[in-house]
Amino acid sequence: MRAALGLIEAVGLTAAITALDAASKAADIKLVGYEKVIGAGKAVSVTIQIAGEVAAVQASVDAGVAAANRIGRVLSYHVIPRPHEEVDLLIKGFEKNLKSNFSKKNLDKNNSNKDNSKKSSEKAEETKSKNKEEKTKKEEE
Repeated sequence: MRAALGLIEAVGLTAAITALDAASKAADIKLVGYEKVIGAGKAVSVTIQIAGEVAAVQASVDAGVAAANRIGRVLSYHVIPRPHEEVDLLIKGFEKNLKSNFSKKNLDKNNSNKDNSKKSSEKAEETKSKNKEEKTKKEEE
């Protein structure tokens, strides 16, 4: 990779998303992962992991930390310029987890939508059937 890895650990999802938004707007970086930790700083923290060119990551982390501190609390942050090749393996693992989490959530969401659609269709058929029965009873009377 020979670029940089930036980490921002914020208390709560709102502060972490705010940090990521500001970091993404500040420079050309890429989200490579995130991690939720329960119990960090006596709260739930979310660490975002970003990568890109050294200057871009530094500017992004600075902007992200400033934005997150305005609405919440940042526990820690750090930029690792030109990480060792072994750290690159860790970054690739972050990316793999990020992709699998998003594809799994999308798959779950799509399956849920299909189930809801099927249930709606079944309810509609049931209602039609009941209406026909009621109409038939009224005509017989």
